Amino acid sequence: MSNNQNSLKLVIVGDGAVGKTCLLVVYAKGEFPTDYVPTVFENYKAKVKINNVEHTVLLWDTAGQEELLNIRVLSYANTDVFLMCFSVVDRATYENVKEKWIPEVIANTKGKKPPVFIIVGTKTDLRESTPQDQVLSVEDGKELASQVNAVQYVECSALKNNGVKEVFDAAFVEAINHSSKSKDESSDGCCLIA
Repeated sequence: MSNNQNSLKLVIVGDGAVGKTCLLVVYAKGEFPTDYVPTVFENYKAKVKINNVEHTVLLWDTAGQEELLNIRVLSYANTDVFLMCFSVVDRATYENVKEKWIPEVIANTKGKKPPVFIIVGTKTDLRESTPQDQVLSVEDGKELASQVNAVQYVECSALKNNGVKEVFDAAFVEAINHSSKSKDESSDGCCLIA
């Protein structure tokens, strides 16, 4: 768990333009950003109540561009959950979760607690307008989660604000469950998020 007892750190990782920043902005501010500006590094903070305990959630946005690797990996320390994102209408971003992003996180968190991954399929609003041979299914996402030992797979559309809260609720539950396990506390796996 992060340094503060009631602090959770989530880092969002994936290729550029998969919707990482939009996902965070919609969750943190409730509005979809209209202009695309590639992220270098950005943080958001939110308060959530889990099991009647208030937590400060630190949401770290990362840049997907290769030239920003040295900056990006600095954000990985003390992370409770990594949200590994791909676009459900871009197979290359899906493959990069397994081939690039998971190995990068593992390589840069060695010697610490094992990273906790949630796979996030973004841009679900584009499924209907994209040729079906290019679209990744829910089953594809679940298969990827299984292949990389992620704790789960969730989908969302930041544009339509569909599934955004569910992505973060899942991350908060996993962060609490895994931080409790790492402290040898017993957990029944249930968390109430207000």
